[in-house]
Amino acid sequence: MSAIEVRDVTFAYASEPVVDGVSFDVEEGAFLGLVGPNGSGKTTLLELMIGLRRPDSGSVSLFGEPAVDFADGERIGYVAQDVANANGEMPITVREVVRMGRYPRRLVGCFSDADRRAVEDAIERVGISDLADRRVGRLSGGQRQRVFIARALAGEADLLALDEPTTGVDAESRESFYDLLHELNDEGLTVVLIEHDIGVVTTHTTEIACLNRELYFHGSPEAFVETDALADAYGGSQHVIHHDH
Repeated sequence: MSAIEVRDVTFAYASEPVVDGVSFDVEEGAFLGLVGPNGSGKTTLLELMIGLRRPDSGSVSLFGEPAVDFADGERIGYVAQDVANANGEMPITVREVVRMGRYPRRLVGCFSDADRRAVEDAIERVGISDLADRRVGRLSGGQRQRVFIARALAGEADLLALDEPTTGVDAESRESFYDLLHELNDEGLTVVLIEHDIGVVTTHTTEIACLNRELYFHGSPEAFVETDALADAYGGSQHVIHHDH
């Protein structure tokens, strides 16, 4: 079954299309890397894919339902752009943020033992048990990313959507972060990732969609590096640098 179906989708700001006639599917259990130059419509397309925006024309389905009307929001874990670098002192702890993932699934009243176990299991799963009582605003960017993934896991999300999650994060934290995503995907979580580092995308994902308003490519990383889609979308000579992990 497809987790996401995008059918001839167009979306414009004012009269200028930023997504134009895009169609592809994301199967359940896939790890999709969404790539393209700055201003190519990647973030807008991701928001369309998870129902945060309504297309001007065409359609988007989430798990077989219209994305904008999708009722099981807890099945979608969304980490927006620059959350790792959010400014200010967030006056809540890691555990309190992760608990938010249980709110849609919680029965009326207090948290149950099952809710508490789900929160602690999610915190442990992403490797931040030692940070559970620390304020989120005092964490590094890489640690903060893990908090929001833990929140999605606590909510038993089936799809994780991330928009350039490691911008400003140090190289060691990036490696660890993508290892975690790879493990979660291996366990069946569907992942959609916007990432500017093409080498990271070709290394970790199972499929790639290359966008610059229109869709230039959708398929395997192996096929992607053999095509001219990257140069065509970016409008010049581009090369993929692979990362060895």
